Amino acid sequence: MPRIFAPLLSAATYARWLHLAIGWIFAGVVLMIYPGTYAFGPGGILLRAVPMDVALLVLAALLPAMRRAEGVQARLLLMPEREQDIAAEPARSWADRRRTAAWLVGRVALGSLVGMFSVVVPAAAFDLLVRPAPQLPGGLRLPAADGLPWYPLLAPVLLFALGWLVVWAGRLQLAMARRLLGPSPAERLAAAELRAERLLERNLLARELHDSIGHALTVTVIQAGAAREVGDGAFVAKALEVIEETGRQAMADLERTLALLRDTGEAADPAEAGGARGIGGARGIGGAHGTPQAGDARERPGIEQLPALLDTARSAGSPVEAWIDVPSGRLPGVLSREGYRIVQEGVTNALKYAPGEPISVRVALRDGRLELRCANALAGAAPARGTPRRGGKGLRGIRERAVLLGGEASAGAESGEWVLAVRVPLRLGA
Repeated sequence: MPRIFAPLLSAATYARWLHLAIGWIFAGVVLMIYPGTYAFGPGGILLRAVPMDVALLVLAALLPAMRRAEGVQARLLLMPEREQDIAAEPARSWADRRRTAAWLVGRVALGSLVGMFSVVVPAAAFDLLVRPAPQLPGGLRLPAADGLPWYPLLAPVLLFALGWLVVWAGRLQLAMARRLLGPSPAERLAAAELRAERLLERNLLARELHDSIGHALTVTVIQAGAAREVGDGAFVAKALEVIEETGRQAMADLERTLALLRDTGEAADPAEAGGARGIGGARGIGGAHGTPQAGDARERPGIEQLPALLDTARSAGSPVEAWIDVPSGRLPGVLSREGYRIVQEGVTNALKYAPGEPISVRVALRDGRLELRCANALAGAAPARGTPRRGGKGLRGIRERAVLLGGEASAGAESGEWVLAVRVPLRLGA
């Protein structure tokens, strides 16, 4: 029973009823001002008034603002679960105008039907209650009641039927609004691309923070622990210097990433997303072929900053051997920056999971590919101190970077070492 009566008591039902009544009122106004309708019967009136209604509605649909007005009104009165299902934007194409015209005609037709029953059914219910020979909708007159009248029992049935007619008409009107006033397939595709683009932007920014801040925290914890254990004044001073420099770099990375996050939050216009922005967004978030370029290239470190990164690892107590065979100027900026982040993540993992163990880093250009290899000895590692690297977010981020750059990445134990290997083509998209 609650499921039967709940829609009849819902505020949405009566708001939609009002929306339907507006369409009926429009048809009634046109009918009253159409010249000469008093001389015709109902059929003649419909034959003359309907074309006038349709013509006026089609002309109104040509105005771009009409689509916005109808969308706003539908959002307010049809009460959709998600407002995004009904657009509130002006018509931008002839397809939008055609859909708006179909909506207006359908709205007025359905509203006129419901409006007619909204007048006739209550009048018939009143007749059932007060007259001995009541008249039903359609001109059907019931015989006069003899004895105890049972006709009044039909009045609530008619009103109940009218209520459910309004419920179903309102739902049909909402479905029409979603179909005709909602985003077109092209607009839905553009919105989906924009959502994917923003998701990529957020993922890139999150990866930047993970790599930069994660490395800084790892180095800081190791340096502070080592300084406490050693107790040598010179070592403590050096450790504090490394912590200061690492923290300063992390703060710079954090400020740059937050600035990017604020900037990308301002680009909320779907029309802007369909322009010259590549997948990954504007303001340097996405470059050619969708490759990650979060941040200003002049501020982000690249392969040339690897020696300073490796010196930080050495100061943390891990011997580092490095072979960097990349001629200056040979790498595109995105490869240099992403290569630095990949090596940084590999070194950070080595410091975290195998502190004090030797680390070897190799960066080279071979056969048109950039090859990155970071390995550390497993002996002395303490798996219980953290989650296994195989399931870490850092390694997943490295694989995502490699895929976006058109390459591949692998990580795992090999001959007593944990080896991270990444290979990406020198030409993006190759």
